[in-house]
Amino acid sequence: MQFELWMLLVFPLFFGMGWLAARIDIKQLLTESSALPRSYFQGLNFLLNEQQDKAIEAFIEVVKVDPQTIELHFALGSLFRRRGEVDRAIRMHLNLVERADLEQDKKQQAIFELAQDYLKAGILDRAESLFQELQATPYAKDALDFLLELYQKEKDWLKAIDVTQRLSAVSGLSHGKEAAFFYCELAAAEMARQQMDVARAHLEQALQADPQAARATMMLGDMESSAQHYANAIEIWQRIEQQNPQYLPLVAERLLDAYRQTGRADDGISVLQGYLAEHPSLDLMNVLFDAILQRDGAEAAYRLVRDELQRNPTLLGLDKLLEARLLEVSSANRADVEMVKNLVHQRTRSLAMYRCANCGFKARQFYWHCPACHGWETYSPRRSEENGLTI
Repeated sequence: MQFELWMLLVFPLFFGMGWLAARIDIKQLLTESSALPRSYFQGLNFLLNEQQDKAIEAFIEVVKVDPQTIELHFALGSLFRRRGEVDRAIRMHLNLVERADLEQDKKQQAIFELAQDYLKAGILDRAESLFQELQATPYAKDALDFLLELYQKEKDWLKAIDVTQRLSAVSGLSHGKEAAFFYCELAAAEMARQQMDVARAHLEQALQADPQAARATMMLGDMESSAQHYANAIEIWQRIEQQNPQYLPLVAERLLDAYRQTGRADDGISVLQGYLAEHPSLDLMNVLFDAILQRDGAEAAYRLVRDELQRNPTLLGLDKLLEARLLEVSSANRADVEMVKNLVHQRTRSLAMYRCANCGFKARQFYWHCPACHGWETYSPRRSEENGLTI
């Protein structure tokens, strides 16, 4: 390619245009920066030096000097709420809500933030009112989520059910599982008042909301058993195998007792043996162990545990095997077996607990509603060791 003299003019031209553009950008930046209060830069400096309290005070001064710093209002309000300074968060967001010059979308955001402040502060009636106010806004779905949390805190299960229906309409996703638990809570309250017909109606509504709701089925079986309708109770509890077989151990003892009440204890043992074969479970094995020990003696009970331990080796199973062996061992060897059993039992105490899959909270009894994180059906009905959760 031949070199032309005019090309020498191109390079200075490009450099000149770049210099001019940079000058314009710098001039604009300086103009914008000069419009910001000095406290703003002090706040940034405090943040960079990890002096959060001083940074917050500096930003508050900015808000006082320049009320138009809307985003800074929101940032400070959210920060106060996270730090537990709910009163300051409420004042910050209330100041925005009461401003007449605020754009509609910003006002809706301010109402949403203020409602969260009230919820955090435990002022539930005001929080509820503001979340309801947001139903025809872009915050409708999030507001409904918070309303669901609020009604669960208040144990207002009817309102909670209504929210699940509205959430399903807004999101297009089913919330039948949550609704089923709320119906079960209503049924439990009615059962405590001996209002069995009303309780039954709620449990049927639970199963309509979620056909896989094992808790509702268990409670229906309990109602039939309490009324001494044992055959009906058996038929209802056996539906759990089709819903979710991992919940069978929770009704195993009640199921066996219902068979005994009808004079069919052997049939009950056979049913549980079938469940154990198809759905291995330490709790099922324990119920069967006691039943076979009572009916067939220590040797048969020992064989049951031994065979199950060979199929599903666990320390909890070994603990049960040693218990079975103690029933047969001679007095001369009993001390040695007891020593081993005690050592194994100490190790298995933490393995025999139920554990929340959501927050990790462990308990010796099964919960449908985690007492720590308040999640529904977050506990597996299987023991920790069976789920591989040995910590």
